[in-house]
Amino acid sequence: MVPTVLIVDDERHTREGLQQALEDSFEVSVAGSADEAFNLMGAETYDVVVTDLRMPGKSGLKVIDKALTLPNRPAVLMMTAYGSIDTVVEAMRRGAVDFLTKPVNIERLEILINRALKSRTLEVEVKQLHERLDEKFNFKGIVGDSVKLVEVIDRVKLVAPSKATILVEGESGTGKELIAQAIHQSSLRARGAFVAVHCAALSENLLESEIFGHERGSFTGAMERRIGRFEAADGGTLFLDEIGEISSSTQVKLLRFLETKSIERVGGTKPINLDVRLVAATNRNLETLVQEGKFREDLFFRLNVVGIKMPPLRERTSDIASLLAHYLTYFAEENGLPVPTVEPGALATLSSYRWPGNIRELRNFCENAMVLHRGGKLTEYDLDPKFRGEGTGLGSDSAAARAAGGASGSGGAMGGGNFSVEENEKRLLREALLKARGNRTRAAKLMGISRRTLHRKLALWPELDVTD
Repeated sequence: MVPTVLIVDDERHTREGLQQALEDSFEVSVAGSADEAFNLMGAETYDVVVTDLRMPGKSGLKVIDKALTLPNRPAVLMMTAYGSIDTVVEAMRRGAVDFLTKPVNIERLEILINRALKSRTLEVEVKQLHERLDEKFNFKGIVGDSVKLVEVIDRVKLVAPSKATILVEGESGTGKELIAQAIHQSSLRARGAFVAVHCAALSENLLESEIFGHERGSFTGAMERRIGRFEAADGGTLFLDEIGEISSSTQVKLLRFLETKSIERVGGTKPINLDVRLVAATNRNLETLVQEGKFREDLFFRLNVVGIKMPPLRERTSDIASLLAHYLTYFAEENGLPVPTVEPGALATLSSYRWPGNIRELRNFCENAMVLHRGGKLTEYDLDPKFRGEGTGLGSDSAAARAAGGASGSGGAMGGGNFSVEENEKRLLREALLKARGNRTRAAKLMGISRRTLHRKLALWPELDVTD
C-alpha cells in the first residue's frame, strides 16, 4: 500500500509544488488551512502530516494537536520560515517528530517522511504487541467460570493494582504462571517487563547468579559482568516459580531485597536499588517447610502478604467442557485442521476423570486428540482406559473369574477389592461394551457369555448400555 501524506500550507504554490514533488512516491493530499486539514483528517487516514507553522486562523500547532488525537494517529513534520529554538521546542513537545525550514529541501523532506513512516510502523507494531499480550494474559485468557476460579479472578483484580508481594499456591499444572502474568498485565506495571524464573530447574550457584547477576571474576567462569533477572525486571514484575526449592543462602538474599528493595550481584558489594514487584509460586506447603526448618519463617511472611490458592482441576469440573473447547480450537487452528467435536459420552467421562496433572494434562490430551482425530468426532470409545478408571484391558478369561479376583482383593482390571461381585461385573460389562465399540455380540464374546445373557444383564442395568 502506498503511504499517504497530507501537506498543510496556506501558500498555494508551496503546497502544490510539494505535492508534485512527492506524488511519484506517495499518495499526497493538500489543505490550505488548519480547518481544511481537520476535515480531511476526519474523513481519511494519513500516515504522515507535513504542516506549516504560521497560517491565518489556526496555526500549525493546532494541526499537530488534532493529528495526535486521531485513533490511527499520523507522524507529524513541521515546516516554518520563521524557525527559532522556541517554536521548534514547542512543536516537538506537542508531538512533532521533526521539522524543516523553508524553502523546503525536497530530498531532506523525503528522508524525513521515510524516517517518520518507519517510526510510525514501529509504534503500531508495539501497540499491537501490547494488545496481543493483554488479550493473552489478561482475564480473557483464563478459561472457566466455576465458583472457585471466579473467586481467584476476583482476588487478582483486587490485588493487581497494588504493590503487594503475592504468593500463588497450587498443584503443578493448575496455571500459577498464567495467574502471575494476569496480575502483571492488570497492574500499573503492565508496560514493564514480566520476567519468570523457574527456581527448581537451576542449581544453587546458578540460581543466585541468574536472579541477582554477578560481577566479573566472582567465580570460575565469570568472564564478564552479568545482569540478573531482578535488574531485567526493574519497573516490572519478577515471577519466581517453585520458590520452595531455593537454598537457605538464596532465601537470605531474597529476604534482604524484600526489606530494602535493593540487591547485590554475586561477588559485588554495591547495593543496587530496584523497583520490582515480586510474585512467587509454589506447589509445596511452605508452612510445613517452615515447621521442618527448611524455609525461613520471616521470608514466608514477607512473600505471603497476599496469598492466592489455585484450585486443582478436579475441584472445578464445571470448567472442563470450556477448557476442552478452548484447547481443541487452539490446536486445530495451529495445525490448520477442523475442530473435533466431543460426544456427550466422552465429555461425561472426561468430566469425571480426576486429572492429576491438572490443566497441563488436559492441554496435552487435547493436542494428542487433535493430532489423532484430525477434526472428527471424539467418542468415549476413543479415550484411553485411564480416563474410565481402568487398569489393564480385557483378555479372554471369563467375567466370573475376574469378578471373583476383583472381589477377593487381587486387583486386576478393577483396581482393587473394594467392590462387590455385582459391582465388578457391571464394570466389566461396561468395559466390554466400550472395547467392542457398542457391538453386543463382540462384547458378549469378550465377557465369555452368550448374547442372550448380555441382553438380560443390560435389561437389569440399562445405564451401562453404550450403544447408539
